[in-house]
Amino acid sequence: MDTNIVSSLGAGSGIDIKSLVTQLTAVERAPQQARIDAKQKTLEAQISGYGKLKGALDAMKTAVASLGSSDLFNARSVSVSTSDAITADKVSPGAQIGNYKINVSQVASAQSIATKEQDERDSALNMSGNMTISFGAWAYDGSDNPLTFITNTNRDALSINVTAADSLDTIAEKINSQNAGVQASVLKVDDKYQLTLTAPSGASNAMQISVDDASLDDFSFTSSNYSNVSETQQASDAVLKVNGLEVTRESNTIDDVVSGLTFTVNKTMLATDSVTFGVTADKGSAETAVRGFVTAYNSFQETTNKLVGYSRDADNNLVRGDLASDSSARSSINQMRALIGGAVPGLESGFTALTNVGIRTERDGSLSISEDDFTAAFNNNFDLIGSLFASKMTSTNSAVTVNKGTFSSSAVAGTYNVNVTRDPTQGKTFGDAITNGNFDAITTHELTAPLTIAAGGGYNFKINVDGVNSNSIELTGTYNSIEELRVGLQSKINSDSALKANGVGIDVGFDNATDSFNFTSRDYGSVSKAVFTETGSGMTSLGITPTQAKVVGSAITQSTFDSGSGTFTPSLDATTKDYTFKINVDGLESSSITLTNTYTNGADVAAELEAKINADSTLSTAGAAVDVEYDTANNRFSFNSRAGGSVSEIGFTSTSDDMAELGISTTMGGTRGIDVAGTINGVAGFGAGNVLLPDIESEAYGLNFKVRTGATAQSTNGFSASFSRGMAGELSNLIDNFLSSTGVIKSRESSIQTQLTRLNEDKTKLDTRMTAVSARLLAQFTTMERIVSSLQDTGSQMSELVNQLPFTASNNN
Repeated sequence: MDTNIVSSLGAGSGIDIKSLVTQLTAVERAPQQARIDAKQKTLEAQISGYGKLKGALDAMKTAVASLGSSDLFNARSVSVSTSDAITADKVSPGAQIGNYKINVSQVASAQSIATKEQDERDSALNMSGNMTISFGAWAYDGSDNPLTFITNTNRDALSINVTAADSLDTIAEKINSQNAGVQASVLKVDDKYQLTLTAPSGASNAMQISVDDASLDDFSFTSSNYSNVSETQQASDAVLKVNGLEVTRESNTIDDVVSGLTFTVNKTMLATDSVTFGVTADKGSAETAVRGFVTAYNSFQETTNKLVGYSRDADNNLVRGDLASDSSARSSINQMRALIGGAVPGLESGFTALTNVGIRTERDGSLSISEDDFTAAFNNNFDLIGSLFASKMTSTNSAVTVNKGTFSSSAVAGTYNVNVTRDPTQGKTFGDAITNGNFDAITTHELTAPLTIAAGGGYNFKINVDGVNSNSIELTGTYNSIEELRVGLQSKINSDSALKANGVGIDVGFDNATDSFNFTSRDYGSVSKAVFTETGSGMTSLGITPTQAKVVGSAITQSTFDSGSGTFTPSLDATTKDYTFKINVDGLESSSITLTNTYTNGADVAAELEAKINADSTLSTAGAAVDVEYDTANNRFSFNSRAGGSVSEIGFTSTSDDMAELGISTTMGGTRGIDVAGTINGVAGFGAGNVLLPDIESEAYGLNFKVRTGATAQSTNGFSASFSRGMAGELSNLIDNFLSSTGVIKSRESSIQTQLTRLNEDKTKLDTRMTAVSARLLAQFTTMERIVSSLQDTGSQMSELVNQLPFTASNNN
């Protein structure tokens, strides 16, 4: 009989503990690892799916890019008869369609002159003074000598300061550096050197060169001083007939006779010869692009159907799309489908949807083309196809242009009611009447003799244009007319390096009624101004002194005012209303001022305004004062600071509502311009010069409205401004939103990546936990082994003891 107790309990069976622990750990790990792996596979498939979706969206955006440009639908082709007299250079989108028969009788030429010969090109000439190059048209005597010069008011003159150290080379460099179209070169002729000047082509672009010092006579070319200069070629215009109508142009490259067509005149033609241009609409490119769009969308549809739906693989097995359960992807794709199948936002008439062009949506979501309808649309309504696909902005106000701004993607397509309540103005300074002895203020309002101004004669000044201070500018030279003087002033100012560097300029005018010059900034709005800050003694004779700041009101609209007589009937009792204001004069703000008397006419009000303002303690203590004038012709008030120059400033800082009846407000213009004002859909916009910007919270934000003078007159009841991105623009905008850094795709990819990161963390935690489980099991089995081993030892000892006992089985043997 076997009495080994341990053996009977199964101890010492030789179990592989390490293998057993590994298997038990794996069994416990398996369901958790399977969950992580399945989730990771799903998330990685979604990441891959979004990559495919982005690729499909990018391909779609590329396909619609050309459709978003109106140029595609305004493409033109041109046919030209064979001739070397005219070269067709370019036909632009939107060129005027038609057939044009052209004959050239004269080509344009550029005036070219050569100065007196010099021994060296780079040696100092020891000549100094100012050289002024003016542009205009010369008339010649019978010997082709310059007789009279008519200034081209559209071109600024050049002012060249010549020093004694200048050579022919440095003078040429100074002329060329002005980038005014004059080409200056130094040529070697028979061992001598000559400075040659070539003007832009055209009869009105010939040069007159006047100098203010006799040492520069070698360069002079005027009607009275030209003997040292040779005119090697006179200026002329190109003369041609287009469909029998004679036209002249300054250049041989002509781009404005037939709108959108550029051609070059090479030589004259016989009167019986001609070149024929045929300009036609090029619909082929647009048709190809639209068909390409349909193909691209169908490819997009096929790709996305597989991503969010089910498809069959090569073995006809059902395959679930990587994004089948992703609601964000499905929503994005559905938005694309809805846009494709619906009306284009902002289009209210004409072609408003793809179906109008013969593009149909099939039951599976793909697009197809009805060839008959498609062809009919292109043949009969091509312009409407352009409006359907490309961006379009319109305004019923001819003085307002609608434009897309930097944030146009935020603007909501549609029609807006716009009301311009105030036109923008430009800052403007008016001079006084000319008192120079050479000026006839009675009969001709013209110079009676040439006005010669030498350097240092006191005709110097500084001007501030749009907040930019000029350098000291000096007027020199000989002027034969007020027009030459006007051009000279404009040229000198606009040639100033400080003003040019900041891109500001002015236009100088002359008023024959007042015999005075005026100076208008080329910019608009509150930044616009033209103010003389310093003037020399000689400028006074030209009516130019340091500018006194000025603001001009609008016409009086008070109910009892008679604009014909300029009187109030009955008299205006100011105590019946609130005529209160504050005014800033030369940087000082007045206390609150109120009109309280009774007035019979505009002049009475002007006198009271002046008295009240100048009696204000804050202003009078500092010596600040104004002159108030009443303009009987326009029934309005003007306010002039009595200070001049840079310290001069004036403007109303607050006005009561009733002051508007007197044409007085905080936004009056004068020496400083005023910004445009208006509303879009009843919400006040922001005026920046001549641009009206919608409120940042409004649906129109992202558009801007460029306003010209006269817009207010057309805005009595407001006007309509419409904006449509077209189908291509809407698709591009939608795709950009999907793909942007804050878009739905980026958001989903970030979310998926976050989940993958968490899964990696879960893996790490599972590894840590399973390591602990393995260690625990191993410890437990190791302890068991120790116990088993101990029991085995005890069993052996017991077996020996049993064998030594009497009457045991072994002893009975």
